[in-house]
Amino acid sequence: MILQQTIEQVIQEWHDRISMDEEGIIREKAIPLSSISSHATIISGIRRCGKSTLLAQHYRGLTEPALYINFEHPLLMDFSTTDYARLDNVIAKHNAQWLLFDEIQSLPNWEIYVRQKLDNHYKVVITGSNASLLSQELGTLLTGRHITMELFPFSYTEYLKLKSQTSSYESFHEYLFAGGFPEYLKTGDTQQLSTLFQDILYRDIIVRYSIKEVSSLQRLANFLLQNVGNKFSASKIKQAISVKATNTILNWCNYLSNSYLFSFIEKYSYSVRSQMVSPKKIYAADTGLAYSLSTHSMTDKGHLLENLVYIALRNHYSQICYYEGKGECDFMVLKNGTPTQLFQVCAELNPDNLPREIEGLEEAMRTFSIPNGLIVTENQTDTIQTDNGKIEVQPFWKWSMHI
Repeated sequence: MILQQTIEQVIQEWHDRISMDEEGIIREKAIPLSSISSHATIISGIRRCGKSTLLAQHYRGLTEPALYINFEHPLLMDFSTTDYARLDNVIAKHNAQWLLFDEIQSLPNWEIYVRQKLDNHYKVVITGSNASLLSQELGTLLTGRHITMELFPFSYTEYLKLKSQTSSYESFHEYLFAGGFPEYLKTGDTQQLSTLFQDILYRDIIVRYSIKEVSSLQRLANFLLQNVGNKFSASKIKQAISVKATNTILNWCNYLSNSYLFSFIEKYSYSVRSQMVSPKKIYAADTGLAYSLSTHSMTDKGHLLENLVYIALRNHYSQICYYEGKGECDFMVLKNGTPTQLFQVCAELNPDNLPREIEGLEEAMRTFSIPNGLIVTENQTDTIQTDNGKIEVQPFWKWSMHI
């Protein structure tokens, strides 16, 4: 049992801390307020990407009484269903109208409690670090009663705000290798990224899913980290990471994806079966994480840039895949399952690789009747007119400012 005074203590500690903390960079994504009176707002994303800071910024701007509580506080680790009654007492005592619940997905029956709060006309904002757990519970009692938004590490424009820099090749190059985790950008301490990586593996995957083959999971995660931008087939790496069943690897990849540590994008196909059996492409949540924790030097900046372009697209679009025919197109953005935008990524175009890059993009443009394509580079600008339409060439540091 958790005492009411313990809950009060956790709330007060946080309030005292944010009164001294800097407000931080205002994020591009804001908490939607249009349906907040009838729907819970769910903010999900990888650990340490700034969800708690976003809640704190929201809290500071409220004119109505609000309570913030972090359910991963050590004093609340044993929170049980009987403790909700004491939490209700605290809410009533403070006459709170807004309830800001950080990392609530670890609590038993949290979705029942949130539904009750909505029914009682409270305004509820929730954060969580696991997409699957949130979606599973949201799909039961909170169906039709929630709005979901995803938060990612700092975008390039947010990075520029933090660093008080302007868009340029130099600032882009720094961002490419540093990534967007807020605390790391402030300290430059790569140990923070290593600790974060291990925390996610242990807390969000190994413990949560009771995984026994810990070393094999770590080998898989390290393999994926070394291979961002490459294609991946679970059946082909079983032996390398000492796992017997392909389904085990597929399950682990699902856990890694749900924790936002990695993304796996599918090959575009009209056939669902073809999508399922085709190799997927791997992307890390953050290029700074991929670069700093790789055992090699990541001299192939093309793959790192490709990962950065994926992150930028993922900030704006939920349906992304790759195209492969005679040639390959790195990214297709879909709307309601229909391809609408095409992107190729090449660090530096030259006479040797230009025909290949154009061929894959042009094939996709022709196949899906899309009149425009884009090649994202490090520092090149051009316009290429083809028989199938126009291809723009833009450096990341210009393109990403206007996605």
